[in-house]
Amino acid sequence: MSDRSTPHFETREHHSEASRRYDGVRTRRIVGFVVDYTFILLLWVPASVVVFLLGIVTFGLGWVLYGALLPIIAIAYIGFTLGGAAQATPGMRLAGVKLLRLDGGRVDPTLAILHGVLFWASNAVLTPLVLLVGIFTPKKQLLQDLLLGTVVVRDR
Repeated sequence: MSDRSTPHFETREHHSEASRRYDGVRTRRIVGFVVDYTFILLLWVPASVVVFLLGIVTFGLGWVLYGALLPIIAIAYIGFTLGGAAQATPGMRLAGVKLLRLDGGRVDPTLAILHGVLFWASNAVLTPLVLLVGIFTPKKQLLQDLLLGTVVVRDR
């Protein structure tokens, strides 16, 4: 029989099960990040060839796109994958993690893009030392997770 004063989510069994969802998440996030940005760089190669050819056709004007090409590819990649049905990028799926909203809702493309942009902005402004936030949070959340009400958990 359970104690009525203790909410269901705080029982030992549930706490143990929940903590397993966060075991190894930091390492898995790093692996997913490396895989995803390898994919993004591989997507950049044919896109840069297209921009090169566009630059020739437009007498050099199209080459202005080179400066924004990598962020455009990364934003589209994150929006379509992290904001998709799996709620994970291919690298995250390979690493066995996915992004969830704390309120139980789905991660839509807008939230996924905002998650990625906040990650890069926080690293640019606060240096990569901001990643140390994940060491001190019980659910191993990073700054963008805390701000957006999301969490990365093990998928398997």
